[in-house]
Amino acid sequence: MRSRSLFWLAILAALMLLVAACEEDLADEPDPEDLEEDLADDEPEDEEPEPEEPDEDEVDPDAENIDWGTSDVGSAGHAALVSLADVMNREWDDYSITVQPTGGAVQTVIGYAIDGEFDGIYGADVAFAEMAEDRDRFEGFSDDAEQVPVQSFWAYPMETGLAINADNADEFQEWGDLEGEPVFTGPAPWDVRANLEAAMDALDVGHDYVEVDTGVAGDSLDGGEISGMIAYTTSELDPAPWVVEAELQTDMQILNPSDDEMAALEDAGYEVVGVDPGGFEGDVGVDEAMFVPFFYGFHLGMEYDADVVYEKLDLIAENAEDLAAANEAFSVLADDPAELQARGVAASIDDIEVHPGMAEWMDDQGVWDDAWDDRIAE
Repeated sequence: MRSRSLFWLAILAALMLLVAACEEDLADEPDPEDLEEDLADDEPEDEEPEPEEPDEDEVDPDAENIDWGTSDVGSAGHAALVSLADVMNREWDDYSITVQPTGGAVQTVIGYAIDGEFDGIYGADVAFAEMAEDRDRFEGFSDDAEQVPVQSFWAYPMETGLAINADNADEFQEWGDLEGEPVFTGPAPWDVRANLEAAMDALDVGHDYVEVDTGVAGDSLDGGEISGMIAYTTSELDPAPWVVEAELQTDMQILNPSDDEMAALEDAGYEVVGVDPGGFEGDVGVDEAMFVPFFYGFHLGMEYDADVVYEKLDLIAENAEDLAAANEAFSVLADDPAELQARGVAASIDDIEVHPGMAEWMDDQGVWDDAWDDRIAE
């Protein structure tokens, strides 16, 4: 009888230990909300996090607001304007900038000129060339425009060139060798494509434009669906992320224009700059990538007096190093703010007039060309 009692006591003790262990496990199980936070912490971060929007608490409530259009959230243009607004809202006493993302730079120009939606625009010299001639993305623009943009600040350059499959390096040795070949010069609405197409047109390099998804551009080059594709950088630094991805999909090599082609491009009014290929993922077959730059700017119109634009440029120049520290796109600006303005104006002077405040500022910096005097807006 005693042994049976001991048996049941042992069973009861084991059950009590089991219950206690289960309660301890339940107590250690995470709360569902805590689990969601942990999972969120484990999500990969973007390689280039989008900068925070300007702090509204730092903006003078009495300052005049500028609704400034730019490209979509996540784009280089949006990130650049956020960085610019952050600095200017801190330094500019009488004005504050509100960043207004749109579907793209061209949309900001149309939104300003036709719809009156924005006070400031994000525009490139290649787009202004189309605007001046009422063609391509700006067909019929002059008939609908209520106000015409002017140039008032160039923020950074982008540089475009060509790449091929390294296996075809013997066949394609200069840009002209791509004549009649299928080439992806970039997505149809993009300014980088417009710039590269214009440069190829200047050399009479006729080709078959083939549009492919940027995510498989390298595969298309590797498989022979295209013989060449665009490669481009910002501020003579790193290539676009999708270009780097394409490089990983194939053995990519930069196709430089020949010496004669570079001379012809310069005769046609284009710059040709050497870009260090170190920003690419691997060896792209050249010691220097010879690319054709174009320029992006954040421009105010004639609704703003000359002294406002002059002050804007002064503040930007004074804080150019802070801008470059916040966003590498401004690195060329930081090297020489006045020289960048001169390059932008030279590239676009035939297509868009210059704000008088910008002309005065450039003249004081010693970079204004008197040949441009008749292109100052009135």
